[in-house]
Amino acid sequence: MNASSNTPSVTEEVQKKPMKQNCEHHADCMKIIQAILDDEATDAEKEHFRDNMDRCIPCIESYRLEKCIKDSLQLKVEKKPCPQNILNTILSKINS
Repeated sequence: MNASSNTPSVTEEVQKKPMKQNCEHHADCMKIIQAILDDEATDAEKEHFRDNMDRCIPCIESYRLEKCIKDSLQLKVEKKPCPQNILNTILSKINS
């Protein structure tokens, strides 16, 4: 008999944990969410957020909203190169 067939999967374990309706450190979580979306989060921050994300409804919703906003803005922003004469003017003022 295979003992692993009686062992719950990680997904089942996560589903058994009650979901938090309130986040007691939402401001800190928002900082981590911004760091993750800006690709500036440390591995420890990412791991902490992944663990928290499985249980915290406000953090899940905030992450989805912030990601949606960031993705929408990136689609709307038209990327144009800076004209060379403006670049030269800026560089000359910096160097003087």
